[in-house]
Amino acid sequence: MTRFLAGSLGGLVLVIGLLAPAVAEQLAFNRAADYPGSGFSPRVIAEEADGDLLQRARERLGQRVRRHPGDTEARLLLGLIHFREGDYAAALESLDEVVRRAPDFQLAHLVRGDLLLSRSRVVAGLGGNGVAAAVEGEGDLSRNALRAEARARLEGYLETLRTARVPAALLQLSPENPVALLVDKRHNRLYVYERRGDGRPPRRIRDHYVSTGQARGDKEREGDLRTPEGVYFVQEFLEDGELPAEYGLGAFTLDYPNPLDRRRGKTGYGIWLHGTDRRFFSRPPLDSEGCVVLPNLNLQDLRGSVSAGTPVIIAERLDWIDHEQWRQRRRAARQAVEGWRRSWEAMAVERYLAYYDADFWSPRGERARWTDYKRRVLATKTDQAIRLERRALLAYPDSAAGRAGNLVVARFRQDYDSNNYRGVMDKQLYLRREAGDWSVLYEGPAP
Repeated sequence: MTRFLAGSLGGLVLVIGLLAPAVAEQLAFNRAADYPGSGFSPRVIAEEADGDLLQRARERLGQRVRRHPGDTEARLLLGLIHFREGDYAAALESLDEVVRRAPDFQLAHLVRGDLLLSRSRVVAGLGGNGVAAAVEGEGDLSRNALRAEARARLEGYLETLRTARVPAALLQLSPENPVALLVDKRHNRLYVYERRGDGRPPRRIRDHYVSTGQARGDKEREGDLRTPEGVYFVQEFLEDGELPAEYGLGAFTLDYPNPLDRRRGKTGYGIWLHGTDRRFFSRPPLDSEGCVVLPNLNLQDLRGSVSAGTPVIIAERLDWIDHEQWRQRRRAARQAVEGWRRSWEAMAVERYLAYYDADFWSPRGERARWTDYKRRVLATKTDQAIRLERRALLAYPDSAAGRAGNLVVARFRQDYDSNNYRGVMDKQLYLRREAGDWSVLYEGPAP
Protein backbone atom coordinates (compact mmCIF):
# COMPACT_ATOMS: atom_id res chain seq x y z
CA MET A 1 0.00 0.00 0.00
CA THR A 2 1.15 3.52 -0.68
CA ARG A 3 1.55 5.96 2.19
CA PHE A 4 -0.59 9.07 2.19
CA LEU A 5 -0.08 11.57 5.00
CA ALA A 6 -2.87 13.99 5.68
CA GLY A 7 -2.15 17.65 5.14
CA SER A 8 -2.74 20.61 2.88
CA LEU A 9 -0.93 23.74 1.86
CA GLY A 10 -2.48 27.16 1.74
CA GLY A 11 -1.34 30.23 -0.13
CA LEU A 12 0.67 28.46 -2.81
CA VAL A 13 1.65 30.99 -5.43
CA LEU A 14 1.29 29.62 -8.95
CA VAL A 15 3.59 31.39 -11.39
CA ILE A 16 2.97 31.27 -15.16
CA GLY A 17 1.41 27.82 -14.87
CA LEU A 18 4.67 26.05 -14.19
CA LEU A 19 3.23 23.76 -11.54
CA ALA A 20 0.03 21.77 -11.86
CA PRO A 21 -2.42 22.00 -8.92
CA ALA A 22 -1.53 18.43 -7.95
CA VAL A 23 2.00 19.59 -7.11
CA ALA A 24 0.72 21.66 -4.22
CA GLU A 25 -1.03 18.64 -2.77
CA GLN A 26 2.06 16.52 -3.29
CA LEU A 27 4.14 18.92 -1.19
CA ALA A 28 2.57 17.73 2.03
CA PHE A 29 3.07 14.02 1.56
CA ASN A 30 6.75 13.30 2.15
CA ARG A 31 9.30 13.76 4.92
CA ALA A 32 12.59 15.35 3.89
CA ALA A 33 14.42 12.88 6.12
CA ASP A 34 13.38 10.10 3.72
CA TYR A 35 15.64 11.50 1.03
CA PRO A 36 18.94 12.63 2.60
CA GLY A 37 21.53 14.27 0.40
CA SER A 38 19.18 14.71 -2.52
CA GLY A 39 19.91 18.37 -3.21
CA PHE A 40 21.03 18.66 -6.81
CA SER A 41 20.07 20.55 -9.93
CA PRO A 42 19.02 19.04 -13.25
CA ARG A 43 22.38 20.16 -14.65
CA VAL A 44 24.32 17.82 -12.40
CA ILE A 45 21.98 14.84 -12.10
CA ALA A 46 24.08 12.93 -14.59
CA GLU A 47 27.42 14.48 -13.71
CA GLU A 48 28.99 11.09 -12.97
CA ALA A 49 27.96 9.73 -16.38
CA ASP A 50 30.56 9.99 -19.13
CA GLY A 51 29.86 11.64 -22.46
CA ASP A 52 29.60 8.36 -24.35
CA LEU A 53 26.97 7.04 -21.95
CA LEU A 54 24.92 10.22 -22.23
CA GLN A 55 25.13 10.08 -26.01
CA ARG A 56 23.90 6.47 -25.99
CA ALA A 57 21.13 7.49 -23.60
CA ARG A 58 20.10 10.33 -25.89
CA GLU A 59 20.01 8.01 -28.92
CA ARG A 60 18.08 5.25 -27.14
CA LEU A 61 15.59 7.68 -25.64
CA GLY A 62 15.06 9.24 -29.03
CA GLN A 63 14.29 5.79 -30.42
CA ARG A 64 11.84 5.17 -27.59
CA VAL A 65 10.01 8.41 -28.31
CA ARG A 66 9.82 7.66 -32.02
CA ARG A 67 8.42 4.18 -31.35
CA HIS A 68 6.12 5.32 -28.55
CA PRO A 69 5.30 9.04 -28.76
CA GLY A 70 3.34 8.80 -25.50
CA ASP A 71 6.42 7.66 -23.53
CA THR A 72 6.51 10.53 -21.08
CA GLU A 73 9.45 9.21 -19.08
CA ALA A 74 11.63 9.04 -22.18
CA ARG A 75 10.76 12.65 -22.98
CA LEU A 76 11.45 13.72 -19.38
CA LEU A 77 14.85 12.00 -19.36
CA LEU A 78 15.73 13.56 -22.70
CA GLY A 79 14.87 16.94 -21.19
CA LEU A 80 17.08 16.28 -18.16
CA ILE A 81 20.02 15.23 -20.33
CA HIS A 82 19.62 18.24 -22.63
CA PHE A 83 19.41 20.50 -19.56
CA ARG A 84 22.53 18.85 -18.13
CA GLU A 85 24.37 19.59 -21.37
CA GLY A 86 23.11 23.16 -21.70
CA ASP A 87 20.85 22.60 -24.71
CA TYR A 88 17.93 24.60 -23.28
CA ALA A 89 15.87 24.72 -26.48
CA ALA A 90 15.87 20.93 -26.87
CA ALA A 91 15.22 20.48 -23.15
CA LEU A 92 12.24 22.84 -23.21
CA GLU A 93 10.81 21.17 -26.30
CA SER A 94 10.93 17.77 -24.55
CA LEU A 95 9.45 19.07 -21.31
CA ASP A 96 6.70 21.04 -23.04
CA GLU A 97 5.57 17.83 -24.71
CA VAL A 98 5.69 15.92 -21.41
CA VAL A 99 3.44 18.37 -19.57
CA ARG A 100 1.11 18.54 -22.55
CA ARG A 101 0.69 14.77 -22.58
CA ALA A 102 0.78 14.31 -18.79
CA PRO A 103 -0.44 17.50 -17.09
CA ASP A 104 -0.34 15.75 -13.67
CA PHE A 105 3.36 14.84 -13.95
CA GLN A 106 4.63 16.94 -11.02
CA LEU A 107 8.33 16.33 -11.59
CA ALA A 108 8.12 17.44 -15.23
CA HIS A 109 6.46 20.71 -14.19
CA LEU A 110 9.15 21.34 -11.60
CA VAL A 111 12.03 20.71 -14.01
CA ARG A 112 10.36 22.87 -16.64
CA GLY A 113 10.02 25.68 -14.11
CA ASP A 114 13.72 25.43 -13.27
CA LEU A 115 14.59 25.49 -16.94
CA LEU A 116 12.58 28.62 -17.67
CA LEU A 117 13.89 30.54 -14.66
CA SER A 118 17.50 29.45 -15.26
CA ARG A 119 17.50 31.77 -18.25
CA SER A 120 17.41 34.78 -15.97
CA ARG A 121 19.15 33.57 -12.81
CA VAL A 122 20.98 30.63 -11.28
CA VAL A 123 18.71 27.88 -9.93
CA ALA A 124 20.22 26.52 -6.73
CA GLY A 125 18.70 23.05 -7.05
CA LEU A 126 15.83 21.12 -8.50
CA GLY A 127 12.71 22.92 -7.29
CA GLY A 128 14.71 26.05 -6.51
CA ASN A 129 12.66 28.09 -8.94
CA GLY A 130 10.85 30.15 -6.33
CA VAL A 131 7.46 28.57 -6.97
CA ALA A 132 7.76 25.51 -4.75
CA ALA A 133 9.87 27.60 -2.39
CA ALA A 134 6.99 30.04 -1.98
CA VAL A 135 5.63 27.76 0.73
CA GLU A 136 8.09 27.76 3.62
CA GLY A 137 8.86 24.58 5.50
CA GLU A 138 6.61 22.10 3.78
CA GLY A 139 7.84 23.17 0.35
CA ASP A 140 11.19 21.57 1.10
CA LEU A 141 9.53 18.25 1.73
CA SER A 142 8.18 17.96 -1.80
CA ARG A 143 11.31 19.30 -3.44
CA ASN A 144 13.41 16.64 -1.74
CA ALA A 145 10.98 13.91 -2.78
CA LEU A 146 10.92 15.11 -6.39
CA ARG A 147 14.70 15.46 -6.44
CA ALA A 148 14.95 11.85 -5.33
CA GLU A 149 12.51 10.80 -8.04
CA ALA A 150 14.47 12.66 -10.72
CA ARG A 151 17.73 11.05 -9.60
CA ALA A 152 16.15 7.58 -9.40
CA ARG A 153 14.60 7.87 -12.84
CA LEU A 154 17.73 9.04 -14.61
CA GLU A 155 20.25 6.87 -12.74
CA GLY A 156 17.94 3.88 -13.07
CA TYR A 157 17.70 4.40 -16.81
CA LEU A 158 21.45 4.89 -17.21
CA GLU A 159 21.95 1.63 -15.33
CA THR A 160 19.96 -0.14 -18.04
CA LEU A 161 22.54 1.04 -20.57
CA ARG A 162 25.42 -0.19 -18.43
CA THR A 163 23.73 -3.57 -18.15
CA ALA A 164 24.28 -5.32 -21.47
CA ARG A 165 24.24 -8.76 -19.88
CA VAL A 166 21.53 -11.28 -19.01
CA PRO A 167 19.53 -11.32 -15.77
CA ALA A 168 20.81 -14.29 -13.76
CA ALA A 169 17.32 -14.95 -12.43
CA LEU A 170 15.74 -15.89 -15.77
CA LEU A 171 17.19 -19.30 -16.63
CA GLN A 172 14.03 -20.46 -18.41
CA LEU A 173 10.55 -19.06 -18.99
CA SER A 174 7.60 -21.24 -19.90
CA PRO A 175 5.60 -20.82 -23.13
CA GLU A 176 2.45 -20.34 -21.01
CA ASN A 177 4.01 -17.46 -19.03
CA PRO A 178 6.53 -16.04 -21.51
CA VAL A 179 6.96 -12.69 -19.72
CA ALA A 180 8.78 -12.01 -16.45
CA LEU A 181 9.11 -8.86 -14.32
CA LEU A 182 12.30 -8.00 -12.44
CA VAL A 183 12.44 -5.25 -9.81
CA ASP A 184 15.76 -3.63 -8.92
CA LYS A 185 15.06 -1.82 -5.65
CA ARG A 186 18.35 0.05 -5.54
CA HIS A 187 17.71 1.64 -8.92
CA ASN A 188 13.89 1.87 -8.61
CA ARG A 189 13.54 0.05 -11.90
CA LEU A 190 11.20 -2.62 -13.18
CA TYR A 191 12.38 -4.61 -16.20
CA VAL A 192 10.06 -6.55 -18.51
CA TYR A 193 11.60 -9.58 -20.24
CA GLU A 194 10.06 -12.03 -22.68
CA ARG A 195 10.92 -15.59 -23.65
CA ARG A 196 12.62 -16.18 -26.99
CA GLY A 197 12.94 -19.98 -26.87
CA ASP A 198 15.44 -22.15 -28.77
CA GLY A 199 17.83 -22.02 -25.83
CA ARG A 200 18.38 -18.27 -26.18
CA PRO A 201 18.39 -15.79 -23.27
CA PRO A 202 15.19 -13.79 -22.73
CA ARG A 203 14.88 -10.39 -24.36
CA ARG A 204 14.26 -7.12 -22.55
CA ILE A 205 11.24 -5.39 -24.06
CA ARG A 206 10.85 -2.37 -21.76
CA ASP A 207 11.58 -0.93 -18.33
CA HIS A 208 9.78 1.44 -15.96
CA TYR A 209 10.39 3.60 -12.90
CA VAL A 210 8.85 2.21 -9.69
CA SER A 211 8.45 3.24 -6.07
CA THR A 212 9.18 0.71 -3.30
CA GLY A 213 8.93 0.49 0.49
CA GLN A 214 9.68 3.44 2.74
CA ALA A 215 12.30 1.37 4.61
CA ARG A 216 15.26 -0.20 2.84
CA GLY A 217 16.16 -3.88 3.15
CA ASP A 218 14.33 -7.19 2.79
CA LYS A 219 10.92 -7.55 4.39
CA GLU A 220 10.91 -9.49 7.67
CA ARG A 221 7.66 -8.74 9.46
CA GLU A 222 4.28 -7.16 9.02
CA GLY A 223 4.40 -3.37 9.18
CA ASP A 224 8.16 -2.96 8.67
CA LEU A 225 7.49 -0.90 5.47
CA ARG A 226 9.98 -2.95 3.43
CA THR A 227 9.57 -4.52 0.02
CA PRO A 228 10.31 -8.28 0.09
CA GLU A 229 13.04 -9.85 -2.02
CA GLY A 230 12.76 -13.20 -3.74
CA VAL A 231 10.94 -15.11 -6.48
CA TYR A 232 7.19 -14.51 -6.56
CA PHE A 233 4.30 -15.11 -8.94
CA VAL A 234 1.30 -13.05 -9.98
CA GLN A 235 -1.95 -14.49 -8.66
CA GLU A 236 -4.61 -12.22 -10.18
CA PHE A 237 -5.40 -8.68 -11.25
CA LEU A 238 -7.81 -6.62 -9.15
CA GLU A 239 -9.63 -3.86 -11.01
CA ASP A 240 -9.67 -0.33 -9.61
CA GLY A 241 -13.37 -0.58 -8.79
CA GLU A 242 -12.54 -3.27 -6.22
CA LEU A 243 -9.86 -1.21 -4.46
CA PRO A 244 -9.32 2.07 -2.59
CA ALA A 245 -8.21 5.06 -4.67
CA GLU A 246 -4.56 4.76 -3.62
CA TYR A 247 -4.14 1.67 -5.86
CA GLY A 248 -4.79 3.66 -9.01
CA LEU A 249 -5.85 1.60 -12.03
CA GLY A 250 -5.60 -1.70 -10.16
CA ALA A 251 -3.19 -4.23 -8.68
CA PHE A 252 -1.43 -7.48 -9.53
CA THR A 253 -1.47 -9.56 -6.36
CA LEU A 254 1.66 -11.58 -5.49
CA ASP A 255 2.14 -14.78 -3.48
CA TYR A 256 4.11 -13.17 -0.65
CA PRO A 257 4.94 -14.81 1.70
CA ASN A 258 6.21 -17.68 -0.46
CA PRO A 259 7.28 -21.07 1.02
CA LEU A 260 10.82 -19.85 1.78
CA ASP A 261 9.49 -16.68 3.42
CA ARG A 262 7.19 -18.71 5.66
CA ARG A 263 10.01 -21.10 6.50
CA ARG A 264 12.07 -18.15 7.66
CA GLY A 265 9.23 -16.84 9.81
CA LYS A 266 8.51 -13.76 7.71
CA THR A 267 5.13 -12.16 8.20
CA GLY A 268 2.91 -9.68 6.39
CA TYR A 269 0.54 -9.86 3.47
CA GLY A 270 -0.91 -7.77 0.65
CA ILE A 271 2.41 -7.15 -1.14
CA TRP A 272 1.22 -6.18 -4.59
CA LEU A 273 2.33 -4.48 -7.77
CA HIS A 274 -0.14 -1.66 -8.23
CA GLY A 275 -0.86 1.74 -9.73
CA THR A 276 -0.81 5.27 -8.32
CA ASP A 277 -3.61 7.35 -6.84
CA ARG A 278 -5.15 9.15 -9.83
CA ARG A 279 -4.44 12.54 -8.24
CA PHE A 280 -0.75 11.97 -8.93
CA PHE A 281 1.34 10.82 -11.85
CA SER A 282 3.91 8.92 -9.78
CA ARG A 283 5.26 8.51 -6.25
CA PRO A 284 8.73 9.21 -4.81
CA PRO A 285 11.27 6.35 -4.80
CA LEU A 286 10.73 5.22 -1.18
CA ASP A 287 7.05 5.75 -0.56
CA SER A 288 5.04 2.53 -0.22
CA GLU A 289 4.26 0.28 2.73
CA GLY A 290 6.05 -2.57 0.92
CA CYS A 291 4.32 -2.77 -2.46
CA VAL A 292 5.90 -2.04 -5.83
CA VAL A 293 4.11 1.02 -7.25
CA LEU A 294 4.05 2.09 -10.90
CA PRO A 295 2.57 5.12 -12.61
CA ASN A 296 -0.86 4.16 -13.94
CA LEU A 297 0.34 4.63 -17.51
CA ASN A 298 2.97 1.94 -17.02
CA LEU A 299 0.65 -0.39 -15.12
CA GLN A 300 -1.74 -0.23 -18.04
CA ASP A 301 1.16 -1.11 -20.33
CA LEU A 302 1.64 -4.38 -18.39
CA ARG A 303 -2.00 -5.43 -18.53
CA GLY A 304 -1.69 -7.10 -21.92
CA SER A 305 1.33 -9.26 -21.11
CA VAL A 306 1.13 -10.08 -17.38
CA SER A 307 -1.23 -12.78 -16.12
CA ALA A 308 -1.61 -15.36 -13.36
CA GLY A 309 1.68 -17.24 -13.04
CA THR A 310 3.90 -14.44 -14.36
CA PRO A 311 7.19 -14.53 -12.40
CA VAL A 312 8.15 -11.40 -10.44
CA ILE A 313 11.73 -11.34 -9.14
CA ILE A 314 12.50 -8.63 -6.60
CA ALA A 315 16.04 -7.87 -5.43
CA GLU A 316 17.94 -5.09 -3.73
CA ARG A 317 20.15 -5.20 -6.78
CA LEU A 318 19.65 -7.59 -9.67
CA ASP A 319 22.39 -10.06 -10.59
CA TRP A 320 23.65 -9.96 -14.19
CA ILE A 321 25.76 -12.55 -16.02
CA ASP A 322 27.18 -12.98 -19.52
CA HIS A 323 25.64 -15.27 -22.11
CA GLU A 324 28.04 -18.15 -21.52
CA GLN A 325 27.45 -18.09 -17.76
CA TRP A 326 23.71 -18.06 -18.45
CA ARG A 327 23.96 -21.13 -20.68
CA GLN A 328 26.04 -23.01 -18.11
CA ARG A 329 23.72 -22.20 -15.20
CA ARG A 330 20.65 -22.99 -17.23
CA ARG A 331 22.07 -26.35 -18.33
CA ALA A 332 23.05 -27.28 -14.77
CA ALA A 333 19.59 -26.45 -13.38
CA ARG A 334 17.81 -28.31 -16.17
CA GLN A 335 19.98 -31.38 -15.58
CA ALA A 336 19.21 -31.28 -11.85
CA VAL A 337 15.45 -31.28 -12.45
CA GLU A 338 15.71 -33.99 -15.08
CA GLY A 339 17.87 -36.18 -12.83
CA TRP A 340 15.29 -35.87 -10.06
CA ARG A 341 12.47 -36.77 -12.46
CA ARG A 342 14.25 -39.77 -13.96
CA SER A 343 15.23 -41.28 -10.62
CA TRP A 344 11.62 -40.95 -9.42
CA GLU A 345 10.18 -42.39 -12.64
CA ALA A 346 12.62 -45.31 -12.54
CA MET A 347 11.53 -46.05 -8.93
CA ALA A 348 15.21 -46.00 -7.94
CA VAL A 349 14.21 -45.33 -4.34
CA GLU A 350 17.58 -44.61 -2.74
CA ARG A 351 18.85 -42.53 -5.66
CA TYR A 352 15.57 -40.61 -5.76
CA LEU A 353 15.45 -39.89 -2.02
CA ALA A 354 19.12 -38.85 -2.06
CA TYR A 355 18.00 -35.78 -4.03
CA TYR A 356 16.24 -34.41 -0.94
CA ASP A 357 18.27 -31.98 1.15
CA ALA A 358 18.92 -32.56 4.86
CA ASP A 359 16.97 -29.33 5.47
CA PHE A 360 14.11 -30.35 3.17
CA TRP A 361 10.52 -29.47 4.04
CA SER A 362 7.14 -29.72 2.35
CA PRO A 363 3.47 -29.28 3.22
CA ARG A 364 3.64 -32.93 4.39
CA GLY A 365 6.42 -32.22 6.86
CA GLU A 366 10.19 -32.47 7.27
CA ARG A 367 12.57 -34.82 5.44
CA ALA A 368 12.16 -37.88 7.70
CA ARG A 369 8.39 -37.85 7.41
CA TRP A 370 8.57 -37.17 3.69
CA THR A 371 10.96 -40.06 2.97
CA ASP A 372 8.83 -42.47 5.00
CA TYR A 373 5.78 -41.41 3.02
CA LYS A 374 7.60 -41.77 -0.31
CA ARG A 375 8.90 -45.24 0.57
CA ARG A 376 5.39 -46.42 1.38
CA VAL A 377 3.96 -44.99 -1.85
CA LEU A 378 6.72 -46.34 -4.10
CA ALA A 379 6.33 -49.80 -2.60
CA THR A 380 2.86 -49.96 -4.21
CA LYS A 381 4.10 -49.13 -7.72
CA THR A 382 4.82 -51.52 -10.55
CA ASP A 383 5.24 -48.85 -13.20
CA GLN A 384 4.95 -45.09 -13.54
CA ALA A 385 5.47 -42.33 -16.10
CA ILE A 386 6.21 -38.73 -15.12
CA ARG A 387 6.13 -35.85 -17.59
CA LEU A 388 7.05 -32.27 -16.74
CA GLU A 389 5.62 -29.55 -18.94
CA ARG A 390 5.49 -25.75 -18.89
CA ARG A 391 8.88 -25.62 -17.20
CA ALA A 392 10.27 -22.41 -15.73
CA LEU A 393 13.60 -22.05 -13.92
CA LEU A 394 14.14 -18.92 -11.82
CA ALA A 395 17.29 -18.26 -9.82
CA TYR A 396 16.78 -16.65 -6.42
CA PRO A 397 18.49 -13.25 -6.05
CA ASP A 398 21.79 -13.57 -4.19
CA SER A 399 20.73 -10.84 -1.76
CA ALA A 400 17.62 -12.82 -0.79
CA ALA A 401 18.91 -16.41 -0.80
CA GLY A 402 20.95 -15.82 2.36
CA ARG A 403 22.15 -18.93 4.16
CA ALA A 404 20.19 -21.11 1.77
CA GLY A 405 22.93 -20.47 -0.78
CA ASN A 406 22.53 -20.91 -4.53
CA LEU A 407 18.78 -21.40 -5.07
CA VAL A 408 16.66 -22.05 -8.16
CA VAL A 409 12.86 -22.23 -8.20
CA ALA A 410 11.61 -24.82 -10.70
CA ARG A 411 7.93 -24.51 -11.61
CA PHE A 412 6.13 -26.92 -13.93
CA ARG A 413 2.99 -28.92 -14.67
CA GLN A 414 3.47 -32.51 -13.54
CA ASP A 415 1.59 -35.25 -15.42
CA TYR A 416 1.82 -38.44 -13.34
CA ASP A 417 0.55 -41.87 -14.46
CA SER A 418 1.10 -45.15 -12.59
CA ASN A 419 -0.51 -48.55 -12.14
CA ASN A 420 -2.75 -47.23 -9.34
CA TYR A 421 -2.94 -43.44 -9.71
CA ARG A 422 -3.29 -40.78 -12.39
CA GLY A 423 -3.04 -37.06 -11.71
CA VAL A 424 -1.96 -33.67 -13.04
CA MET A 425 -0.80 -30.80 -10.83
CA ASP A 426 1.20 -27.59 -10.95
CA LYS A 427 4.26 -28.02 -8.75
CA GLN A 428 7.33 -26.11 -7.65
CA LEU A 429 10.70 -27.21 -6.32
CA TYR A 430 13.26 -25.09 -4.50
CA LEU A 431 16.63 -26.48 -5.56
CA ARG A 432 19.87 -25.75 -3.72
CA ARG A 433 23.36 -26.12 -5.17
CA GLU A 434 26.34 -26.63 -2.88
CA ALA A 435 29.83 -27.56 -4.08
CA GLY A 436 28.38 -28.45 -7.47
CA ASP A 437 25.74 -30.84 -6.12
CA TRP A 438 22.03 -30.16 -6.37
CA SER A 439 19.38 -31.08 -3.81
CA VAL A 440 15.65 -30.43 -3.36
CA LEU A 441 15.09 -28.03 -0.49
CA TYR A 442 11.31 -27.73 -0.88
CA GLU A 443 8.57 -29.48 -2.87
CA GLY A 444 4.94 -28.46 -2.99
CA PRO A 445 2.07 -27.23 -5.14
CA ALA A 446 2.63 -24.12 -7.22
CA PRO A 447 0.53 -21.13 -6.16
